Amino acid sequence: MPFGTRQTSVRKDAIALGGTCRTNFSETGRTIALDAGNYDLKFWDGAGHPRAIRSVRFQLPQGRDPVRYSESSPLVELPDGSRYHFGTQAYKYRRQQQTVVENKVELARLHLYACLEPERKEEICHYPLQLYVSTPDLMRNADALRSQLLGIHEFKRNGIPYRVTVDHVEVEREGIGSYRYAQQLGIIPDSGYTIVIDIGGGTWLSRLIDAEGDVIDENVMDRGGSYELATAISFDRRLADLLGTTADPAIVMDGFKAGHTYADTGLSWSLWLEEYLDPWFKGIFQTVKAQYTPYMARVTRFLVTGGSSHLISERLAGRQLFAVMPDPQFANVRGLFPIAEGLQLCMTTK
Repeated sequence: MPFGTRQTSVRKDAIALGGTCRTNFSETGRTIALDAGNYDLKFWDGAGHPRAIRSVRFQLPQGRDPVRYSESSPLVELPDGSRYHFGTQAYKYRRQQQTVVENKVELARLHLYACLEPERKEEICHYPLQLYVSTPDLMRNADALRSQLLGIHEFKRNGIPYRVTVDHVEVEREGIGSYRYAQQLGIIPDSGYTIVIDIGGGTWLSRLIDAEGDVIDENVMDRGGSYELATAISFDRRLADLLGTTADPAIVMDGFKAGHTYADTGLSWSLWLEEYLDPWFKGIFQTVKAQYTPYMARVTRFLVTGGSSHLISERLAGRQLFAVMPDPQFANVRGLFPIAEGLQLCMTTK
């Protein structure tokens, strides 16, 4: 099989391997929640603050040495010798690959390898692993994700050899993690319907959820996330004329979190951002309203979440029915992680 994995009798091998890296369940191995987004790969082991790696990579030719790698920009090497440099360091190569324009389900193994941090760099990492992941379209992608992720995975990450046995994969609807986390924070009313609006880098989606936690209706937009907004801005001649070329939408996306400036050029689209932001915002919420019109009288909360929700949070401030998740980039991955019965999840900050 490609990407350094092979199926086996998973449970038996998981017991035999034991665990030499840091674990968070002592007898069976390690548990990771993984939210492999189009903009960031988010992951959490239940301790501290979730981590993120920019979802961009470069495949190095055999004759090329990598630039400096780190935990936030890891270098992954597969048994066939192919190497992939993830994160912001990938921008230092030509023609890096952006997850936002690819099928991220097909990249599930590589994304997992990029996110498996060791506790100590000198360790050889052998352990069984339980994964909790999400996907926008559960019916279409759940089986494919399990097929890719279950089994033994052998690879190197930042020069450290790994042999990881994934013995359990739980796949959930994207956005449901945010809903569960919002419940833990007391944001969800006890009665009525909640509409979760999850705005990501490549896509956005909505789920209508009743007071018992059942999904009544849903809508997944394959496009329309912040990458679409960034692409529109990248073709604006006011920015292109200053750069002398068409802007890179991926760098514009980065600028959304850095004062709306283009990399280190100091050039900004902030003065005319509203021309693009307003129709983008209205397009999302008009679609939501049309989708759920028959249920609106029973809606008691609009929960806005996802890594791009910061772009519209100011517009929603003070609206009684609306709540924007705290630390929205990591809300879904927090809610994916299983919580022991009777325990409460504490809010942590960076």
